[in-house]
Amino acid sequence: MLFRNMLIKYYAPAGSEGGDGGGAGGEGSPEITPEIEQIINDRVNTAVTGLKSKNSELLGKLKESTESLKQFEGIDPEAVRGILQRFSDDEEAKLIAGGKIDEVLNRRTERLRADTEKQIKAANDRADKAESFSNKFRDRVLGDAIRSAAAKAGALAEASDDLILRAKGTFQLNDEGEAVAVDANGDVLFGKDGKTPLTPLEWAESLKETAPHLFPRAEGTGAGGHKPNGGGSLKRSEMNANDKADYIRKHGQQAYLKLPK
Repeated sequence: MLFRNMLIKYYAPAGSEGGDGGGAGGEGSPEITPEIEQIINDRVNTAVTGLKSKNSELLGKLKESTESLKQFEGIDPEAVRGILQRFSDDEEAKLIAGGKIDEVLNRRTERLRADTEKQIKAANDRADKAESFSNKFRDRVLGDAIRSAAAKAGALAEASDDLILRAKGTFQLNDEGEAVAVDANGDVLFGKDGKTPLTPLEWAESLKETAPHLFPRAEGTGAGGHKPNGGGSLKRSEMNANDKADYIRKHGQQAYLKLPK
């Protein structure tokens, strides 16, 4: 009908609008036969059908594209492009692309070896620091044990460092922090009874014979010496430090306190 109306409008004879016949039915108007109308309708239907088909095709592609884009939801395109760019620029990627797989493996192995060596060095440094701290702690504990034993044995106070140095060649600390005497092979040394381990006190007592200079001089062997209960009453105020230590070692603390001030 669209084409028929156009034919009527544009092919009507001039002046037909005011002519005798008037209007579209006037004389000279083209005759629209059923055949012509059928041709016009067929052309219109063909055009409309093509448009509908194209429209359906476009809608199908749009739906397909929408479904495809759903798998990329939540992905930052810029970040993806950055990763792809770095990968394309990466030297290893270029080597792999060039078929140089062995070179890539060698490089990665070298990096792994260097990283492992770095970790091992750091672990060794920590172990060395821990061992150094442990040795200092052991030396202090051992020194305190020897110093205490030397004082009980009556050694001179100024001889402490000498005694501690000597003790390091004989004593070690066990896992309980106790001073234990051992020989060159690490076997435990026993005391005079042959049954119990040698104690720091017994060891310090034995030095009176091998290193007498570490102890106060015997009474009457030098100036300033005093003989207990001899040559008059002995007073604590008249005794020097060596005399006091020697007296206490031989007679005990209580006997010393009983002496006149």
